[in-house]
Parts: sequence; structure tokens; C-alpha cells
Amino acid sequence: MPENASKLQDIPNTPTIQFVRKLSYLMDEQFRIPGTKYRFGLDPLFNLIPFAGDLTGFLISSGLVLAMSSKGLTSKIVVLMCINILLDTAIGAIPGIGQIWDFFFKSNTRNMKLMEQYYLEGRHQGSGKNTIVIAFIALFIVFLLLLLGMWFLIAWLVSLFN
Repeated sequence: MPENASKLQDIPNTPTIQFVRKLSYLMDEQFRIPGTKYRFGLDPLFNLIPFAGDLTGFLISSGLVLAMSSKGLTSKIVVLMCINILLDTAIGAIPGIGQIWDFFFKSNTRNMKLMEQYYLEGRHQGSGKNTIVIAFIALFIVFLLLLLGMWFLIAWLVSLFN
């Protein structure tokens, strides 16, 4: 028996958490590619439908986070869960790359692990303010790098026609 098995009772065993576990599994792990150990769920299949699939996955994942947060999670863990969802949605919306991303980045499974770490190991305690600040700084840096890349791309394209 695993060491953490006796501690699993620390995670609230409410109908809400049971529903969240089942829906998270359905979205990220329900199906297995035959002959492999690789699993996937409905999320990457939804994302084959442009925009509507991304929106559906985002709404379901957001609902799962809301349900989990109603069980006494700290703001820090809720912020980390929201970052997982935003990453999954933002990168998942990129044609081609997004479909591949959705098969490997399983935000709902990651969020379930965050919740288990919170209850079983006491991790992710405290305020989410610092996490939000770090996320905004990282996003700002990525934004600046994208602007710089676009500037060089446009300059290169203009130079081709001069």
C-alpha cells in the first residue's frame, strides 16, 4: 500500500470532489492509445473544433477549479490552477501546435495533483499575490519578446521588397 494511501482521507470526499475527479479524468485521461501507456481525454478532441472546442474546454476546466476552490483551497493554489487553464487555452488555440499541446499538457490532471499536494503534503499555502505578480512579469517579458520578434520579421520582409 502506498505511503500516501492512508492520508487520502484528508482530501474531502464530498460529492463535489468525486464529480471533479471523474470529470477531470474524462477530460484528460479517459482513453488510451492501443499498445501504449499514453492516455488522453475529451479536451484534445474538443480542440479539433476551432474556437468552440477551446471555449468548451476552458469553461469545463474553469468550472472544475471553481468547484475545487469551494472546498477551502488557498488563493495561491487557485491562482496556480488558473495559470494551468490559461496556458492550456492560450497555447491550445494555436492551430497545429495547439492540438499537439493538448495531448501532452493536461491542465485538469495537473490541477487535481495540485489539490492533492495541498491536502496531502500541505503545499501551496498562503496568498496568491506573489504568484500573480510573477505570472504578469513573465507574460510581459513574453509579450516584449514577441513584439521584438515581429519587429525583426517585418523588417526582414520589408528588406526583401526594397
